[in-house]
Amino acid sequence: MDQQKKKKYYTPKEALIKAAAYCAYQDRTQQEVRDKLYSYGLESDDVEELIVRLSQEKMIDEERYAQSYVRGKYGLKKWGRRKIVQGLKSKGISDYCIKQGLKEIDLEVYEQNLLYLLEKKNTTEKEKNPFLRRQKLSYYLLSKGYENDLVQDALKSLEL
Repeated sequence: MDQQKKKKYYTPKEALIKAAAYCAYQDRTQQEVRDKLYSYGLESDDVEELIVRLSQEKMIDEERYAQSYVRGKYGLKKWGRRKIVQGLKSKGISDYCIKQGLKEIDLEVYEQNLLYLLEKKNTTEKEKNPFLRRQKLSYYLLSKGYENDLVQDALKSLEL
């Protein structure tokens, strides 16, 4: 027998409790919380009211979200600034919050990440032609979001 899962609707008060727990688990953007509240079957007035309340109570803080996003992406995934900015923009984060988030990047660690990725990719790259090899390494680092001038400097230091 095919059973449809019934969608549960919440009152604004219940939704506030659920949304607070959702935000407490990890930093969220306003849009993520807004989508979650709509999935609870709330009207747009109630949703916006709850967003404001959660923001006032610092449950939603886009600046804090941007900072933790940057720390995670550059620290763990070793992404470059361009890819991080693109990711934050796609989540609807303001330019101001993006700027604040990018302050989390330690330039020394950032450059070490770039060199680490280059050396790692260089050991696995099968291309023998030095020109094509250099091009492939460059594309790889650019796709990771690193700036072209830093990529070129890193490639020079490798001396292919």
